[in-house]
Amino acid sequence: MIEIVAKLVREQTPVFLCGESVELFISFTNPSLAEHRIAQSNNDILENLAWATGQIHCYRSSTDTDKPTDYSQIFSAETALNASSHGQGNVVLATEPKILFCDLRLAVGESKSYLFKEVLPMSSPPTYRGIGIKYFYKLTIATQRVGSKVQILRVPIRVLSLPTVIRSDDVPALCNETNEELAPTNPFLEKRKTETKLEIALHHLQNITARRRPNFYLISNKRGRVGRFCLFKPVYKLGEDIVGTLDFTCRTVRCVQVSVTLQCEEILLSKQSKGGATPKSTDDSSNSSQQTAEVSGKIMNFTKHHEVCVGLLQTQMILPVPLHVTPSFSTPLVDVRWRLHFEFVTSTSESLTPLHVDENNWQAPVDIPIETMVWNLPITLYPTSPMQILQQSGKHSLIIK
Repeated sequence: MIEIVAKLVREQTPVFLCGESVELFISFTNPSLAEHRIAQSNNDILENLAWATGQIHCYRSSTDTDKPTDYSQIFSAETALNASSHGQGNVVLATEPKILFCDLRLAVGESKSYLFKEVLPMSSPPTYRGIGIKYFYKLTIATQRVGSKVQILRVPIRVLSLPTVIRSDDVPALCNETNEELAPTNPFLEKRKTETKLEIALHHLQNITARRRPNFYLISNKRGRVGRFCLFKPVYKLGEDIVGTLDFTCRTVRCVQVSVTLQCEEILLSKQSKGGATPKSTDDSSNSSQQTAEVSGKIMNFTKHHEVCVGLLQTQMILPVPLHVTPSFSTPLVDVRWRLHFEFVTSTSESLTPLHVDENNWQAPVDIPIETMVWNLPITLYPTSPMQILQQSGKHSLIIK
């Protein structure tokens, strides 16, 4: 019997950004058992494993009627070192398997540890658990005894995608080049290394999410102006608060109450050829002869702000962005967008006559003729630093008998 225990080196959180390096400690132990006898031969006491490999897999599962993926086509050079992926879903991404060892022999009570290290590709889709489609990641540790089937230990991780840097102007220099030119040269100091793609993407993320660019929206319906809404910036990171203000001083229509909901819109896409036939391929690769069309959209509600604003001239809303949600992203199969869903309840009467008025109290009318107006404001959500998403990664074990 051999016990396999896997644990992430980053114990604080199992969340990683695309482009980051994932490190996993794997230990193989032959536990001490009372039934082992001294009279047994050495070959009976030793436990032997032929090989072990490590890989990163990204799977996709959906509720459509796509046919299962033919894994023999994905792994054209199928060998025993490729980890089996049956029962998890369609493989979207699979890194090259790295060999941990070959022909491992463990005596009773002996243990061997190995370090698996792999870099997540920058173009990887993020972890997403939607209604119609799901993307999820597993660190796959596969091993096999001679003459036995392959045993697999899967360690789940969460992956967040980074924004694509389109223009170099969007990323200012990470350090002040002018100050470097004016500073005295020191031959003993190492020259500044070239920034990696991950560092550039993180700096770009910090730059675009820190900008405050207030946008004003005049809200009106067929009867007149309801108010003016101000959103301080259109992009936010996970864990931030969406702050906005509502000004009713310019109104011509009285607003009775308002509710704002943070919504995620999941738009499933289908690939259709120019002739109208559906392509047979089920992977995420795009084809120039195919046209992408929207099929359906699913709405998921998250945080909500509700307020009765009959006698208010100004008010504000604060909507926290949860840390467990998936930022905005798009693949050839799904487009995930975020928006603020407003519901304004306005009064159709020109004035509201109170039932009772005195020096300290005001009582609203019992019956008010109203109508509801709906408005959707698109926003963009970006990932945050994985260290801000605290979640113990824990240990994952597998026993081979």
